[in-house]
Amino acid sequence: MANINPKDVTKIIELIGGADNIGSVTHCLTRLRFVLKDTDKAAPKEIEKIKLVKGCFTNAGQFQVVIGTEVDDVYKILLDQTGTSGVSKDEAKVAARENMNILERGISHLAEIFVPLLPAIITGGLILGFRNVIGDVKMFDGQTLTQISQFWATVHSFLWLIGEAIFFYLPVGVCWSTVKKLGGTPILGIVLGVTLVSPQLMNAYDIGKHAPEVWDFGLFAIQKVGYQAQVIPAMLAGILLAYLENFFKRIVPAYLYLVVVPFVALTLSVILAHAFIGPFGRWLGDGVAFAAKAAMTGQFAVLGSMIFGFFYAPLVITGIHHTTNAVDLQLMQSMGGTPIWPIIALSNIAQASAVIGIIIISKKDNEREISVPAAISAYLGVTEPAMYGINLKYKFPMLSAMIGSSLAAGICGMAGVMANGIGVGGLPGILSIQPQFWGIYAIAMLVAIAVPILLTLAAYKRAQAKNDSALV
Repeated sequence: MANINPKDVTKIIELIGGADNIGSVTHCLTRLRFVLKDTDKAAPKEIEKIKLVKGCFTNAGQFQVVIGTEVDDVYKILLDQTGTSGVSKDEAKVAARENMNILERGISHLAEIFVPLLPAIITGGLILGFRNVIGDVKMFDGQTLTQISQFWATVHSFLWLIGEAIFFYLPVGVCWSTVKKLGGTPILGIVLGVTLVSPQLMNAYDIGKHAPEVWDFGLFAIQKVGYQAQVIPAMLAGILLAYLENFFKRIVPAYLYLVVVPFVALTLSVILAHAFIGPFGRWLGDGVAFAAKAAMTGQFAVLGSMIFGFFYAPLVITGIHHTTNAVDLQLMQSMGGTPIWPIIALSNIAQASAVIGIIIISKKDNEREISVPAAISAYLGVTEPAMYGINLKYKFPMLSAMIGSSLAAGICGMAGVMANGIGVGGLPGILSIQPQFWGIYAIAMLVAIAVPILLTLAAYKRAQAKNDSALV
């Protein structure tokens, strides 16, 4: 804390409109996150001139100030100077939604549904990739590892125990996370999810192969069809359950809650999920998958991939990028892989490489304090420090990264590169790519590295030349 000048913190408070303008404040690993009562009172350009600050921006209803690894110490000084108490991240998110429009709130909710699921989904993607390597790649005399080794054949079989649990039974996790996010009872979400993938139901992958059995209630019948690996039906079912539970909580006396509310809400949700919500969600999910497939494969693959590669980074700024998780999972269910995730990993690499360009040519020592760790972080899949701390600050590195990402994505679109699923971003992203595409994807990675660096260096030198000529 000795290296932090309290006057810099005081200046930040003044330039965001004073302590009275702070609705709430929390922090993450590198940023202060303010929910301001009046965002117009903040002066971002002036704040960025403070030595302590690496950048600032507004996102998801929060005014965020990039500090760096010293953010925890700055946060403590800020609380002391303002006389306010900190809030949890969940409380800050709730407060931030007051500054969001309907679309932003929807995206925020969607993101918070999928974030708790990412560790399992990423693990599943890596497991599928490893199984492909040992089960599909011919290494010795035209044979795979599973064909020549009992050990690797057993490993291949054993790993599917985990892969199946993650992807086939994904609706259980989606229902749990959705219900929990919307204020329902999580265990009821788990039960609802299990009813969507029960062994009593026909496997979703067998639809069209034979007619499903039905529950015949006399007046109506419901097909015994499962929703294995389906995201949208599970999410809609979870929303319904949370809504019904919260509705009945308001009208049922507290002493009858445990007897009435869980039973009625869960039973109605299961009936409606299988009768209406599930079939509609399947239709909607198939539509999303069809649109994504049409844009990212076939005759439009190159153009669609380049457009997505160019605009993915700006989507991260808005928070809309979280919606791609649902699309990825839907494509995995319908296509056996996704063409979207490879491009996301390339965008991470491109953002990191643009920062490398700044590191190479910039002589500002204080800037390297954030640029070096930001580049490392982006190469490992976390791009926010690179984008907010460096690339958006200079603008041309951001554009350079977007161009590099677009060109690399075009290579993927041309070759039809597919990932097994969502995995680790950045350079480790190749582990999630289906093995037959490793060679072409390595070339795309080189493009995502080289193009942003070269464009950033060229743009920086041109900007410096203009400044020098202006001084003459």
